[in-house]
Amino acid sequence: KTPRIKAPADAEGADENGMIEVVPDSGFFANSALNLAYRQGPELPTLKYGFPDSHFICFPYETRRTGIYTAGGIRRPMETAKAIDDAVGAAMKAIQCTEATAIGMAVHPRAGDMTYPEFNMKRCTQCKRCTEECPFGAINEDEKANPLPNPTRCRRCGVCMGACPERIISFKNYSVGMIGNMIKAVHVPEEDEEKPRVICLVCENDAYPAVDMAGIKRMKWSPYMRFIPMRCLGSLNLVWIADALSRGIDGILLMGCKHGDDYQCHFIKGSELAKTRLSKVSETLDRLALESDRVKFVEVGISDYDKIPGIINEFMEKIEEVGPNPYKGW
Repeated sequence: KTPRIKAPADAEGADENGMIEVVPDSGFFANSALNLAYRQGPELPTLKYGFPDSHFICFPYETRRTGIYTAGGIRRPMETAKAIDDAVGAAMKAIQCTEATAIGMAVHPRAGDMTYPEFNMKRCTQCKRCTEECPFGAINEDEKANPLPNPTRCRRCGVCMGACPERIISFKNYSVGMIGNMIKAVHVPEEDEEKPRVICLVCENDAYPAVDMAGIKRMKWSPYMRFIPMRCLGSLNLVWIADALSRGIDGILLMGCKHGDDYQCHFIKGSELAKTRLSKVSETLDRLALESDRVKFVEVGISDYDKIPGIINEFMEKIEEVGPNPYKGW
């Protein structure tokens, strides 16, 4: 008989009891090895071939479970000699994690960050979006569905901050209000100046370095673009879109990491979550009576710097075609 286990929250094919069959290459295991106390399941999340997922370029040893590192045949197929060397690398990462968390510091990729998400519980509506969208299982719930953060698991990505519709989550050095103030600080030319103003909310992990490299290589693009870096595009809060457009900003370009099985997002699903949230921005645009072409999401790898000018200029051409934002000057 095919064994069945409790399905993780994002698994497909679960039965009415929340169980899923364990079949070859499913990524699920019949026997529990770790038995972790995570809402997403007791084992390490895996990809379709059964290997624990990680950022395969920058953080090959990391898993979605902070402090647990994989090596050897658990991480990917390799011979014995290579597995021994691989284990040394994983052990070094574990030592680094132990030393950092002992003094309250974050590990990869925001190594050294000593801030934590803060919750204004008076306004919490128990919607569970922060607990469900956290890629690392850093937020649990109490019996009343209030969020219970676990600081030792947190990697300071800000996904919970972007997920919260009430905007009750913030960090001391990163918040909805902080990015909002940066947007408000962008000068919006008057309509008669005929100069469009577009902002780009850009992920600081892959997309921003690509933009930086394009600048170092003296590549040229429209001078009317303004960049605002974000910890992760998954921290995108839709209020920023509404605020920017209502101030007269002509367009908003979002640059995030590539997602999918071979994802390059340093925070697993941040870019994917941002794209999902952006699919709901049509309500905001309809309320403001603005065109959907004013907001665009693009995936950018760290090596895609040569594509940056084309991406920006193509979007600027579309904005010029749509015309100036009617809210300019209000």
